[in-house]
Amino acid sequence: MSPAARSEGTPVCAAGPRAAGAQGPRLLADIGGTNARFAWQTAAGADIADLRVLPCAEFATLAEAMQGYLRQIGRHAPRHCAIAIANPVVGDQIRMTNHHWSFSIAALRAQFGFEALQVLNDFTALSLALPSLRPDQLRQVGGGSPAPDSAMALIGPGTGLGVSGLLPDGRGGLVPLQGEGGHVTLDGSTPRERLVLDRLHARYGHVSAERALSGQGLSDLHAALLAIDLPAGDATPRTAAEVVHGALHRHDATCLETLDLFCGLLGSVAGNLALTLGARGGVYIGGGIVPRFGAAFEQSPFRARFDAKGRFRDYLAPIPVYLIVAEQSPALLGAAKALDRQAA
Repeated sequence: MSPAARSEGTPVCAAGPRAAGAQGPRLLADIGGTNARFAWQTAAGADIADLRVLPCAEFATLAEAMQGYLRQIGRHAPRHCAIAIANPVVGDQIRMTNHHWSFSIAALRAQFGFEALQVLNDFTALSLALPSLRPDQLRQVGGGSPAPDSAMALIGPGTGLGVSGLLPDGRGGLVPLQGEGGHVTLDGSTPRERLVLDRLHARYGHVSAERALSGQGLSDLHAALLAIDLPAGDATPRTAAEVVHGALHRHDATCLETLDLFCGLLGSVAGNLALTLGARGGVYIGGGIVPRFGAAFEQSPFRARFDAKGRFRDYLAPIPVYLIVAEQSPALLGAAKALDRQAA
């Protein structure tokens, strides 16, 4: 049983008509700004299988990507579908923040003939999966044991910065949050950080947490450091992958500082989230970026910055932080659980 093992409540999400029962197979999707992950579930509670990762850039629309997946696995559209998407889900019309796809939930349901369709924020879906994560899918970074019957927080840098959590409902269950906490205003805690964030402010105006704590953010942090230290030097932009490789394999000084800067800022934002939610049940880090750091993450300033909240250091120090290292996207499992709730 995972540290988060307990029941979860009903998510806030857009859906089709309430199904009498989720009988038969389901199409599951986890849609990010870069990749679309699809899977098949033969029935509620069955294993999640036939996972495929399709680059979003290869398809003009979400519907085309769904059709491409179904062709790959040689199946027709099922009656039930759940889509976790890296975007706010408010009303019928979805326009992705970090990709050009847009669609109507009602039109998508009609196009595929779905009897039941759930569309929810990807980190809301991931939060629903937290109670089912196995110990081998988690790596603890400091803290002690999770407090029972307490809130849990979730944050994850990827193409954007996802934020969610699970709150106790007072009846032994947990209710997932759906919000856009990745867009809170980011501030620096050191003179060096403030210099870097000033560079981001000059470029973007509002500097949200996502501006720094994302794939593009890694690239922008690196560029800002170069501009500060070597204003007449090499200004060639580095991708997030190049920055990580430069830090871990070439021991490039600027890349190493970029990773430390990234991890320190993430620690501050994650600590803020833990305080806001009272997340004594643990803080979980998802997304595709941090697991690439390997052991460098545990050696980074992350945990020290997570705890560095003045008078509330003693409150935060016992809170465990778990890095999600599952091979298969747990948001797919969360999407399936959202579909279960719709059918209940």
